[in-house]
Amino acid sequence: MDELAGRTAVVTGGGSGIGRGIALGLAAEAMTVVVADLHVESAEAVVAEIAERGGSGLAVQADVTSTESLAAAAKETLARVGPASLLCANAGVLAKIAPLEKHTLEDWEYTLSVNLLGVVKTVDAFLPALRRNAPQAHIVNTASLGGLISAEGFPIGAYVASKYACVGYSEVLRAELAGEGIGVSVLCPGVVESSLVATSMRNRPQGFGAQDAPEMNLRSGSDPAPAPVPSFMAAEDVGPIVVRAIRANRLHVLTHPAAREAVERRFEGIREDFDFASGSD
Repeated sequence: MDELAGRTAVVTGGGSGIGRGIALGLAAEAMTVVVADLHVESAEAVVAEIAERGGSGLAVQADVTSTESLAAAAKETLARVGPASLLCANAGVLAKIAPLEKHTLEDWEYTLSVNLLGVVKTVDAFLPALRRNAPQAHIVNTASLGGLISAEGFPIGAYVASKYACVGYSEVLRAELAGEGIGVSVLCPGVVESSLVATSMRNRPQGFGAQDAPEMNLRSGSDPAPAPVPSFMAAEDVGPIVVRAIRANRLHVLTHPAAREAVERRFEGIREDFDFASGSD
């Protein structure tokens, strides 16, 4: 998808953090950006920012755990700004920072309901509109660097498992939609300044129980990363990276080159295990 200007983009979880950064980046490309968020006031604040910078946006309320809410957001988008050409399924949560033995079933259910099923439901809701714009159509699902390598030193097991699943889902989705001319990318950011922990606690439904305080500190509630990185990236710096990857139809959208060595170590370990299985080691 190389023609962005004049088209409509939808960004879930767009009211803060990485979602806000993506929304601003897309607006800078002259796209009309539908900022969808559980808290519509947060979405409205980002749309106001977009307007201040000379762009165009629309704020809508969307709960990615609810098919009804997403259907309403898709309907409102279509009615007010036309069918989306780009979908960024970005909403996510970090429900537990503690060893796995301290993860409750409610922690797991909350995490998967947003980080995996929320992505699936979002894609399902907006795919009909994207098909109308193919081949100028694209999907970006937000996973994490923690969806490529386990978070050594960060006790966030449910989060990592959900992000691995998001990466796998995105890779399969890309293969299945390629014939329709719809590109799919999966964003795997390292540490980015955000309020992920705070918003996860605020947004957690009562049915998933109370969220415990983190057992380790993450600066500014930022997105966790399993590999050393030189600095925390500003959320606004993620947007241009995503734009470049969409235009090039890249599968994995990466933000922190310093993490390459850690990813390579993981795949080298897998290669060694294949060698062992074949009896060559």
